[in-house]
Amino acid sequence: MKELVELLSVLNEGKAMDQQFIRNFCIIAHIDHGKSTLADRLLEETGTIEKRKMKAQLLDQMDLERERGITIKLQPVRMEYEYRDGNRERGSIEKHSEVLAGKYTLNLIDTPGHVDFHYEVSQSLAAVEGAILLVDATKGVQAQTLANLYLAIEEGLEIIPVVNKVDLPAANVEKTKKEILHVLGCDEADILLASGKTGIGVSEILRAVVERVPAPEGDEHASLRALIFDSAYNTYKGVVASVRIVDGAVRRDDVLRMMATSTESAAIEVGIMKPELTSVDVLSAGDIGYIATGQKEVASCRVGDTITLAVRSDRQLTAPTSAVTVEALPGYREVMPMVYASLYPVDGDEYAEMRDALDKLKLNDAAFAFEPESNAALGRGFRCGFLGLLHLEIVQARLEREFDLAPTITTPSVIYELELRGREGRVPLYSPMDMPDPASIEAIYEPYVDLKVVAPASFLGALMDLSASIRAEYRNTEYLDEERILLSFDAPLMDVIVSFHDRLKSVSSGFASMNYESIGYRKSDVVRLDIVVANEPIEAFSRMVPKSRAFLEGKETVEKLKAVIPRHNFAVAIQAVVSGKVIARETISAFRKDVKAKLYGGDVTRKRKLLEKQKKGKKKMRAIGGVTIPPQAFLDVLRKNDG
Repeated sequence: MKELVELLSVLNEGKAMDQQFIRNFCIIAHIDHGKSTLADRLLEETGTIEKRKMKAQLLDQMDLERERGITIKLQPVRMEYEYRDGNRERGSIEKHSEVLAGKYTLNLIDTPGHVDFHYEVSQSLAAVEGAILLVDATKGVQAQTLANLYLAIEEGLEIIPVVNKVDLPAANVEKTKKEILHVLGCDEADILLASGKTGIGVSEILRAVVERVPAPEGDEHASLRALIFDSAYNTYKGVVASVRIVDGAVRRDDVLRMMATSTESAAIEVGIMKPELTSVDVLSAGDIGYIATGQKEVASCRVGDTITLAVRSDRQLTAPTSAVTVEALPGYREVMPMVYASLYPVDGDEYAEMRDALDKLKLNDAAFAFEPESNAALGRGFRCGFLGLLHLEIVQARLEREFDLAPTITTPSVIYELELRGREGRVPLYSPMDMPDPASIEAIYEPYVDLKVVAPASFLGALMDLSASIRAEYRNTEYLDEERILLSFDAPLMDVIVSFHDRLKSVSSGFASMNYESIGYRKSDVVRLDIVVANEPIEAFSRMVPKSRAFLEGKETVEKLKAVIPRHNFAVAIQAVVSGKVIARETISAFRKDVKAKLYGGDVTRKRKLLEKQKKGKKKMRAIGGVTIPPQAFLDVLRKNDG
């Protein structure tokens, strides 16, 4: 009997589904609030994954995600759910609409929670009609909870609030409910209780998805319009685009047109995620699935682009034969990188290989940006844009693991703007290495962000002290409830991204959270800090720092480098320099061989000769020897000490 049901399920996958039996939704939450664990329970409850094949964080496909315990990439999955309570009201969507009993197709998209991957969340929200807002009962509403909620509201999604981890001893369900009511303004009866670990409330969540999330409303008889919300490169299938079919239908061998680039290619395979890729005969309006485009040029298939048909699989021209006759979907706002760093291949022969690797990473990570650049000391490389330091670390790790590349990475920085004497307008400064003569600079402007911090009110004093250390300007305080506050600041972006999150967790005993958004540029008094190692300027270490903190920053940097640079057979001087003046110095002592060990007494002149010979050898070595600097040092210098 079980085999028959599975066979019927496979056969039905090739047929277009009635849209009223489709629900598309995602899970949004602050980091570590239990999104991936709840997704595991949903897969179990719907029988999508057999228990013997189940493992923790099943939808986290990357090794990095499992190692770090965080979700980095969005991940869609299709589930089948038998809804037996017919004639139930949908709630706030359509008060008088009936929900029919039957088998529903539930398309879930699991999303990241960290601020550095918020673009993945926005991609997911545009492909669905509803969102489960997950809040940890032990932590309450956090900064990223609010940020993701506002994104979902802007997309007009139906929000299903869920209090998670209600089984934990530290859970404060009533307090968490009050916070949700305060920020969402829903009825208390709309809030569901659940535990992703034990499975409490999972069946109620599935019923709520069917009853509250509206069905898709696409026209399955219209021309194909499919939104690309994610993509990846496959050696055999080319570019594989994750799509939401808005209108029309697509089948294998249909000739596709990418509307943004006007490129065409045949669909070599269409299918769904269960979560592994599973081919089907057709994807129609309302479906979420994938299209293997066969494209080898990764730039031709962009996230946010609209796919339409050029030729159907029966080789007949479709009605819309150009991008003009089909209206493209809105797509996504272009993401603006927050942090820039340059990547240079260790071997110049790896330049083309690195370009190809970065192209494939950008295909899978729409928030990542890069462009070629060259440097006299480091050679040809790429200026890369990231959303934060964690995003940079993930890209670096993926280059090493997926492409076997370990490039030299310059110290991360933000984009400053310069007013130059005798020149109108501002000039962007992408890298401190490109800074002109200070005498030609009229003013320097640095990017600022709207910084939001959610924390218990008892930590207000410590948070205000911390904000002063990053030059933040206090704006206002909002009370979420009797015990929790929302602090707002205007703060320099560079100070926020450099270990502020770690320091925030330290001063708040782990209870505070943060989120930030760009608000433009402000005039600042900053200077370039250069690092000289063994009398050689290391351009990759150059960075912009506030003039008032230049000495402390320089001193801290040379101390950190002394700790991470290995000892050599000659003394290594490490200097911090501002405008040609040394402001801090540390020296790494040399290894010293005991050349006198073989002597047993005798004339002292023999000992002196041996020591003088050793001294001359080290002097020669210093002249021709290079200093080995570990790649991790380029990120370590930015990390602030606690306090």
